[in-house]
Amino acid sequence: MKKYITLVLVITLLFTVNSIAQDVQKPVLIEGHVLNDATDKPLENVNIVNLNTVRGATTDVEGFFKIKASVNDTLYFSYLGFKSIRVRVSNDWLKYGDIKIKMTELGIALEEVVVKEVQLTGYVEVDARLIPIYDNYRYRIAGVGAGYEGGHKKPGAVSRVLSAIFNPADFLYNIFGKKPKEMRKLRQMKEDDEIRNLLQSKFDRETLMMVLQLEKVDIDEILNQCNYSTDFIKTANDLQILDAISSCYEEYKVLNRDKG
Repeated sequence: MKKYITLVLVITLLFTVNSIAQDVQKPVLIEGHVLNDATDKPLENVNIVNLNTVRGATTDVEGFFKIKASVNDTLYFSYLGFKSIRVRVSNDWLKYGDIKIKMTELGIALEEVVVKEVQLTGYVEVDARLIPIYDNYRYRIAGVGAGYEGGHKKPGAVSRVLSAIFNPADFLYNIFGKKPKEMRKLRQMKEDDEIRNLLQSKFDRETLMMVLQLEKVDIDEILNQCNYSTDFIKTANDLQILDAISSCYEEYKVLNRDKG
């Protein structure tokens, strides 16, 4: 009888512990307050991304934000002119609610920009050669799902992706084939309006680097391997970069599936 009671108690305890663990892991809405570390003044429009669930949020005029997260999720905070930081969600955060996050301001040195005037002569044949021509436009072929960069490069993105599938030493294979978990986050990022709005105003690749676990040089090389022009890589905002990498990865998945 004692053995039976002990067994019942053990089973009950296991179920209780399991239920508590599940509750802790379930995402909940947490709150926070972002401040300037030097002045303690609230920071408005700070961008927050949950790197685990790939969901975003933004601070309001008083520096407050709300975002869904679980214990041990990592939140990434970025704001123009301030050092980006990563904060891990703890049990205390869930228990006590509002947490203050302080960000440190950076000194930004602006580079000199020289604007050159185009001197026109009035002769069409001469002026046509003086006006700069930009060839980093994109075009799409009917019936083909991918767009390509115009200019000196040939539209061979599909061929490059296909060669990566058959060549284990290829750069795209090593990125797309060995980082499926990170690459799947591309679609999640595209579906979250907060993150899309965030990426549309950024050009530093920081958020993409954090989510995809890649260095900036790797992101540039992916775009290069997928036949995007140098001008596009240098001037595109982070949302355009996200769409470009996502498009290339979707081609990789389709061709990889068809290969088998």
